[in-house]
Amino acid sequence: MKTYHLYQVDAFTREKFHGNPAGVITNADGLTEIEMQRIARELNNSETAFILSPTDETHDVHVRFFTPRNEVPICGHATIAAHYARVVENNLDSVRVYQKTGAGILPVDVIREGNDYKIVMTQGKISFGNRIIGEPLEMLLMALGIRVSDLRVECPISIVSTGYSKVMIGIHDISLLHSLNPNMEMLTKVSKMIGCNGFYVFTLHYEEEVLVHGRMFAPAVGVNEDPVTGNANAPLGAYLVHFGLSGDNSNVFTFTIIQGEAIHRAGTMEVQVEIENNEPVEVKIVGNAIIAFSAELCLG
Repeated sequence: MKTYHLYQVDAFTREKFHGNPAGVITNADGLTEIEMQRIARELNNSETAFILSPTDETHDVHVRFFTPRNEVPICGHATIAAHYARVVENNLDSVRVYQKTGAGILPVDVIREGNDYKIVMTQGKISFGNRIIGEPLEMLLMALGIRVSDLRVECPISIVSTGYSKVMIGIHDISLLHSLNPNMEMLTKVSKMIGCNGFYVFTLHYEEEVLVHGRMFAPAVGVNEDPVTGNANAPLGAYLVHFGLSGDNSNVFTFTIIQGEAIHRAGTMEVQVEIENNEPVEVKIVGNAIIAFSAELCLG
């Protein structure tokens, strides 16, 4: 019989039962892949993170991420949750940690602020995929209940990745954003057609403190709607710079997002995009977290 340290952590918030919940096992050595998947299914969060010992000297921890259905290469909010639980459990000071993930070895900076922490996650390689056109676009708009006239013409519907790809969909109206009720079965079909499982619908508010309001749907991996998504807002940051939508000529484009309002799990994050020659070269997301509860999980 082995005892595992289990946490439920709300990421991108300082208030319990807000933001995006993630399960975390901080001492996952010894768990089989089947057991990890079963734990993720039992907790039924969009993702659960499993912290494992390093496999070599290139990294400090190995973190694996599972949705209720399958393993995914990386997850923003579960990374924030995992490192928050780890530093609280060990009462650490500010530190840089290199985590091995399915998206490569990436740095995570833990910044201690009094008795609390904020977590800075450097994203993976930026890549721009196909624009969505033709039949997939028609199906996507039908699934979301969006008309062509609702789309921002300066925002091409495109696949973007900083480790885990998402489709970017910019619309004009925040009331439409909050009223969306997608056809999840149809979205799943679109995912199979285009090879991308996440659809991020967003609005832009250049005159306000919060630039982006968004919603993210990924039914193909068992997540009908994710409350606050690091791996959607990070590629969005790269997207806004790449398509000249950042409204910023500096070397670093920084903005704040709110997500999860429509499902009463609102949370915020800061996105930082490093720019060279008018193109994004690195993206970081910054978030807070809070432990909702912890428990011991005994398996044997």
